[in-house]
Amino acid sequence: MTLNVYLSGEIHTNWREQIIDGAKGLDVEFNSPVTNHEASDDCGVNILGGEDNKYWHDHKGAMVNAIRTRKGIADADVVVVRFGEKYRQWNAAFDAGYAAALGKSLIVLQMPEHDHALKEVDAAALAMAREPSQVVEILQYVLTGELPK
Repeated sequence: MTLNVYLSGEIHTNWREQIIDGAKGLDVEFNSPVTNHEASDDCGVNILGGEDNKYWHDHKGAMVNAIRTRKGIADADVVVVRFGEKYRQWNAAFDAGYAAALGKSLIVLQMPEHDHALKEVDAAALAMAREPSQVVEILQYVLTGELPK
């Protein structure tokens, strides 16, 4: 069995690389949003033309990025959403809700200090992990049926 896993959420730490590296040898295919912050912010105006108003600048980028995000979540067997500490990730919460609405298996990755704020997101998830290594162990268990060593 191959799992298609979409890695959504904060882009300021290397949590994605930790999961991808930890899952080497497992039958997993990973996808994610564009994690280059500047490219993600500016894709709309670079492709569709400049905007004087920052709202429309951001809106164009969000719409272009949504094409990739919708495809990635729709194709995923498992969606992992990481909520980091540096910024409020409204887009991550939206991705989690979208994945839940599509009936995707959702794993939330968050710090204890976010537990109260994310209680509704957590309620929609099948697992809530604290560390990327726990996500790897979940994937390993799902694919092999064996408990982590």
